[in-house]
Amino acid sequence: MLDEELKYLLAIVRFPKIGATRLRKLFNFFPSLKDAFEAPYAEMLAAGLEEKVAQEFSITRGDINPYKELEKLKNENINVISVFNSDYPQILKQIYNPPTILFYKGNLSAFEKNSIAVVGTRKISAYGKQILPDLVKGLVKNELSITSGLALGIDSVAHSCAIGNNATTIAVLGSGLDKENIYPASNRYLAEQIIDKEGIIISEYPVGTLPLRHNFPSRNRIISGLCLGTLVVEAGETSGALITAKYALDQNREVFAVPGPIHSESSIGPNNLIKQGAKPVTCAEDILDELNIEKIEEYSQNQKVLPSSPIEQKIVEILNSDPKHIDQIIKLTNLSSSEINSNLTIMEMKGMVKNLGNQNYVLNT
Repeated sequence: MLDEELKYLLAIVRFPKIGATRLRKLFNFFPSLKDAFEAPYAEMLAAGLEEKVAQEFSITRGDINPYKELEKLKNENINVISVFNSDYPQILKQIYNPPTILFYKGNLSAFEKNSIAVVGTRKISAYGKQILPDLVKGLVKNELSITSGLALGIDSVAHSCAIGNNATTIAVLGSGLDKENIYPASNRYLAEQIIDKEGIIISEYPVGTLPLRHNFPSRNRIISGLCLGTLVVEAGETSGALITAKYALDQNREVFAVPGPIHSESSIGPNNLIKQGAKPVTCAEDILDELNIEKIEEYSQNQKVLPSSPIEQKIVEILNSDPKHIDQIIKLTNLSSSEINSNLTIMEMKGMVKNLGNQNYVLNT
């Protein structure tokens, strides 16, 4: 899109009441976006805008400078793609009311892979930390990308696991992509990692948009809309992840859920989804089978790192997929706390064991 058109597009979307549906009306009615931005009130009504919206826009556009909007975009190194571009993700075009424009940072080729949405609670449990890496690894090794919302908890772990497995990941934000408004602030480095690893971060909201609560439900339709299916890992009864699952159903996409302990609040959401017909997932193959995706046999398997000392051997023998606290490991191995501490640190660095938090360890399979 030429800068002349782009600056007027940015100016129009700066007015928050002109979203995807109203913007599409302007696209279809006016010969150019400059004409749309400068149109008299009567022509805005003729284009299909409601009286109140047209009136408000007529008043507020005087405070919007198209040149400055373009300058802000370039200063933040943010790009824009519209639904009329060939690079716009085709799968997203299929949903009801797809975003007319997407702001993005990163590599557009990230849209070329089939993707699975992975969503869930911000308060990820030890159970979630244990199972999520294995699920993500199983999906990405079969050439699927991971899409999520950059939130704390499940989202962050899903993105990080994809990056850790040299896979593509897509983050959909409910705010502007300028550094000041990437939310949460603690995940700004993760956003940079996604971009550096050939992934992409996207938003339908212009530069300067705050991470307001009402933006996120709308954002969730994009997460599910980019994907073949949505996997809910852990989610409370009123979690936003369930909104994403509902959008997936409305978009005729698959919904998957990881069953969890019946007394865990974080398992209420996925367990209820399973009762309602969602596909229960205990391994990545459950998703691949449901989507009829042929499993890709890896030519060479990553060799397991073998114990390199008698102490490491003892630790490996007593660890499995059930978390064991360090005190239990010390007792079962009959070794000193200093020996266990130092060796667990080394083994974690080697990728032999995984620390689930609070000094609970499992064998990394």
